[in-house]
Amino acid sequence: MTTTEIKTTKITDFSIYAKEVLNTEINALQELHKSFHPYSCNQINFNKTCHLILNCKGKVILTGMGKSGHIANKIAATLASLGTPSFFIHPSEALHGDIGMLNEEDIVIAISYSGASEEILQLIPSIKRLGIPIISITGNKNSYLAQNSNAHIDAKVPKEACPLGLAPTASTTTALAVGDAIAVALIEAKNFTPKDFALSHPGGSLGRKLILKTSDIMVTNQNIPLVLDTSSLKDALITMTSKKLGIVGIKNIKGNLIGVYTDGDLRRTLEQQCNNINFNEIKITKVMNSNFITINQDTLASEAMHIMEKNKISSSFVLDNNKQITGALNLHTLLQNKII
Repeated sequence: MTTTEIKTTKITDFSIYAKEVLNTEINALQELHKSFHPYSCNQINFNKTCHLILNCKGKVILTGMGKSGHIANKIAATLASLGTPSFFIHPSEALHGDIGMLNEEDIVIAISYSGASEEILQLIPSIKRLGIPIISITGNKNSYLAQNSNAHIDAKVPKEACPLGLAPTASTTTALAVGDAIAVALIEAKNFTPKDFALSHPGGSLGRKLILKTSDIMVTNQNIPLVLDTSSLKDALITMTSKKLGIVGIKNIKGNLIGVYTDGDLRRTLEQQCNNINFNEIKITKVMNSNFITINQDTLASEAMHIMEKNKISSSFVLDNNKQITGALNLHTLLQNKII
């Protein structure tokens, strides 16, 4: 068959294979679940694993070859995002210098279904020489790796989902589940909060909502739409239009905010005054709103959004703890910063 030929098949419903694979992997996870019965080796070693990591003053180093390496890499990322400093190191690279990244305060989690990955076995003497505890996740509790670990979790599966029994499938699923279980157990032990999670994810939506303060996103200095209380309505409208926040603040000679005027206020002024309004002569203090909502600069941006929504306003001024004007923002500002 040439490279351009396509092998034909009589299969019409591929979902039957999806169900077979899912059943196989579900069964593997159920067997793993059963192995954590009270006083079992897995229960004892899982508890030991968590205590070792909680008492670790360094980092948790994950390693594994091939597909197990991909799982180890993902577990390292999960641990790091949930407050446990960790990273992945490729065993081959470790054999050629990267083991220098390890120190005696670290812990190594090695993943190998057979427990006989040559590259990992070659690392064991150097890891032990540094006095670093080894935690292993394998499918063979009698393997050299398992027997030389401070804690071993047996993730043996009845069979792989691959019909050839060759590609790691169910075994990688169980190893990943063990890693997730370790990560979740640790965040429970550390009382890890959503705010802690946000600190590790400053670029994510949750991070922005739990970290960004109003002071981080508000407009400041010359961009704040402000006029003195001696200004005319015309001057106030020019300032409001140029600053593009849909609001202008009115301050007295001491710099205190005494009123606000918005796009909505302008519409109401026009409705009330009809054709009798003189924009040049009427003072802004005659039409401004003296009953207004402000936001403290230390308020979370997400809370500022709730305040504005609750009070049905689209713009607001920001004050410091001394009630001095430090900025302004509107819903568009919140949208730009992905708070909404």
